[in-house]
Amino acid sequence: MQRFFLSVFMTFLFISLNVNAQKCKKLLLLDAADAGVGASRTEIYLPLLKDRTVGVVANQTSIFHGTHLVDTLLNSGINVIRIFSPEHGFRGTADEGASIASGVDAKTGLPIVSLYGKNKKPTAEQLQGIDIMLFDLQDVGVRFYTYISTMTYVMEAAAENDIPVIILDRPNPNGFYVDGPVLEPTHSSFVGMHQVPVVYGLTIGEYAQMVNGEKWLKDSVQCKLTVIPMKKYVRNAIYKLPVKPSPNLPNWQSVYLYPSLCFFEGTDISVGRGTGIPFQVYGHPEMSDSFVFIPTTTEGHNAPLYSGKECHGENLTEYANNYKKNEQRIQLQWLIEARKQLKDDDKFFNNYFEKLAGTGSLREMINGDIPEDEIRASWQDGIDKYLKIREKYLIY
Repeated sequence: MQRFFLSVFMTFLFISLNVNAQKCKKLLLLDAADAGVGASRTEIYLPLLKDRTVGVVANQTSIFHGTHLVDTLLNSGINVIRIFSPEHGFRGTADEGASIASGVDAKTGLPIVSLYGKNKKPTAEQLQGIDIMLFDLQDVGVRFYTYISTMTYVMEAAAENDIPVIILDRPNPNGFYVDGPVLEPTHSSFVGMHQVPVVYGLTIGEYAQMVNGEKWLKDSVQCKLTVIPMKKYVRNAIYKLPVKPSPNLPNWQSVYLYPSLCFFEGTDISVGRGTGIPFQVYGHPEMSDSFVFIPTTTEGHNAPLYSGKECHGENLTEYANNYKKNEQRIQLQWLIEARKQLKDDDKFFNNYFEKLAGTGSLREMINGDIPEDEIRASWQDGIDKYLKIREKYLIY
């Protein structure tokens, strides 16, 4: 009997220590260059492009060792015939949501096809003459960030036109956790195409494998997909990116806070667009918090919410800097507290909120003063099912 109780005790102790070890696992802050991005592994993918005509999906983030991918390809004798650009354009300076026109790259003279606005999916005509598509964009690991939607449409069009796709993998700066409501199909849009949580914990290469493997492309087509992996990716890490992935994510703090603060884009709360610290603050002219900011016109946002008006709210930069002490999850309390302060604001939520949340229930629960732990509990079944799918596509 003593042996039995000793065995039970030792088993309990082992589980307890294992759980505590996971909780105490240090979250690292690393430079993206430390990961050895897929684009740097030219010895693997350049031979695949030799004597082929190549289309490249790229923007300002498509660099390694300070050189743009397109320049590296041209200097290596690769026959690039067309550039495809996502939201914010090839140089990454356009406003969020702004219509992007196609054109010509001034440096290389290559034609640029915009994949934002009305033309989100490459047409057969735009793919004409291309033997292989090369994709290299820096994602931030959040469902409503549109680069994974652009990738989905590129894969779909390539599959329909029998063109192979190569994804050059990059680190996910929010890849250290999985959280948020899983998208309901009735709320699918360009800011949420697949039934995944808001924060999905995959690199863009892993995500591509999941989309292809689960047959999430239109009509269940699958493309001929190759992912060029990174050399040293660490999943339990925040990554400082060498180039801002979009105009209003200027640094790692903004990227880190983005999964939580972007919900405010579906409300009448400002997230600091038009300031030097976008997605590090939130506020409203009628809130009572002590922190004050005044949005103004800036590059990447020509008409920020409450431009020229004094907004009161919270500055979360220091919260981000204390990342080691924070819970690794979406922080709902800021949205809940803002709603409580502006409880008489019948315009607090707008129709965009459901697209961001991916569900109609989150607005209802917040308006109904449902406790945060109950809101979070409502996500868990969906997250558990997703994790079983996700596990099949992990590379690192």
